[in-house]
Amino acid sequence: MPLLAIVYFSITGTTEKLAHAVARGADGIADVALCRITGDDIVSGRFQNESLFETIDHASAVAFGSPTYMGGAAAQFKAFADASSDRWSQQRWTNKIAGGFTTGACASGDQLHTLTYFSILAAQHGMLWCGLDIPGGEDPGGRNRLGSQLGLATHLIDDDLPPSDLSTAEYLGRRLAKMASRNC
Repeated sequence: MPLLAIVYFSITGTTEKLAHAVARGADGIADVALCRITGDDIVSGRFQNESLFETIDHASAVAFGSPTYMGGAAAQFKAFADASSDRWSQQRWTNKIAGGFTTGACASGDQLHTLTYFSILAAQHGMLWCGLDIPGGEDPGGRNRLGSQLGLATHLIDDDLPPSDLSTAEYLGRRLAKMASRNC
C-alpha cells in the first residue's frame, strides 16, 4: 500500500482537523503518516526534524497544509519548506504526488496564494501536483464551496469548519491516495 504523508502546521487546531479529514479520506487506500510541524521542530529559526523528512522520503504522496497568515503559509511551514532544500538538491521527492489544503479567516483571505506556494514547492521538488476535480459551487454535497481547483481552501463559519469543507478534505485525501496507488 502506498504511503501518504500529511505535513501540516496548525496553531488553533483548524488545520489539524483538515489534516485528519484528509487522512480519513485515504484510509483503506494508502497508509497515512500525520506529520505535524511543531515549534520544537524549529531551532534558531531552522526546521530540524530528520524523522519527518525521512517519512516524506518514503511516501508516495504528500499533502501540504498550513493556515494562511498574512497572505501566505505560516512561518513554521515556511521553515520546513526552506529546510527541504537539502532534499531538493538531491531531487529525493521527484515524481511523488502532492496536494495541499489551507484555511483562512475570510472567504477570500488570500488562501489561493498559500496553495500556489505549495504547488511551487512541489514543482521545485519535481513532484506531480494534484488539485481538486470538483467544480466549485456545483457539487450537490457542497464540496469545494470556495471554488479552488488548486487545492482545498476554506474558512470558518461561526468559529467552526463547515461539514462540506471536511468532506472536501476527505475527498482530497482519497484522490491523493488513489493517484499514489497508480503511481506505485
